[in-house]
Order: sequence, then structure tokens, then C-alpha cells
Amino acid sequence: MFALIYDEFDPTMRKKEVISVHKTRETAEKALEKRMQKLGKRVWECHTRIVWVYKRPRAGDYVTPDAFETWAPGEKIPAGDLVPDGD
Repeated sequence: MFALIYDEFDPTMRKKEVISVHKTRETAEKALEKRMQKLGKRVWECHTRIVWVYKRPRAGDYVTPDAFETWAPGEKIPAGDLVPDGD
């Protein structure tokens, strides 16, 4: 199960609010696009990201880092995301 979460990338803020829940990454990406248009911001300005959640949450619930991953098990990770930024 995929979810859009509100994430300010602050390590002290472990609880992340679930914005919406989706069966596929594609529908989550469409929801993220709609959110960006609604807010009139780019993806990094929305503080929103797509994650794979182990147990199905509801919109408005909170999840902690041990409840989600960036990629679903077995999901093909794009080559650009395999190499860390920097060197």
C-alpha cells in the first residue's frame, strides 16, 4: 500500500501525517501532482512524499519511520535513485 505523507525532513519529527492512501505508485503519483497543483508549489516545497506502508493507514493517521519505506518490496528502483547525491 502506498501513501502520501507530510514530511518536513526533520529528524526530530518522527511522526508523519498520512495525507492519502493508494493501491499503486501510479495513483499516488497522480495524487501528488494534484496536491502540487492545488498548493501551487513544486514537489520539494510541498513537504510531501510517496512511501510504501506496511499496514494500511487512513488519511489523517500518523506513521513513524519503522512503518514505511521509500520503495515497495520488489519494486524496481529507478537508476537515478540508486546513486546518492554528492560525490
